[in-house]
Amino acid sequence: MNVLKCALLGLALAPVLASAEQVGEVSTVFKFVGPNDRIVVEAFDDPKVEGVTCYLSRAKTGGVKGGLGLAEDRAEASIACRQVGAIRFAQPLKDGEEVFKERTSLVFKTMQVVRFFDTKRNTLVYLVYSDRMIEGSPQNAVTAIPILPWPVR
Repeated sequence: MNVLKCALLGLALAPVLASAEQVGEVSTVFKFVGPNDRIVVEAFDDPKVEGVTCYLSRAKTGGVKGGLGLAEDRAEASIACRQVGAIRFAQPLKDGEEVFKERTSLVFKTMQVVRFFDTKRNTLVYLVYSDRMIEGSPQNAVTAIPILPWPVR
């Protein structure tokens, strides 16, 4: 029973991360066996900021290893976040807070999106980057959303 309580407490204290839904994909390299290499476009809503949607494009490795989830995806990614409604903060924001994370290799590599709030310019800034347990990658992309009034219909 104590194990169950600890597990539930751990889930309650775990950070809320967005989950992405695939918007589309294009094939980049044909593979004879297994899925092709491709670029996928995914969308996710910021879990703590209502009215913001981010679009992430990234490479997915195909072939046998990619089909089995054993391949390591490349570190490159692109991000574009947009205001899609009135912006409301569900909870206080922390600079550098992780809003999206997905593994890009079997164990050691992840791609993540973190959020910053530029109070001077009243702007939300989102950064996507990839890291490894031992050595990360300096490749990154950034997007910014000025917080503007949203028309009421």
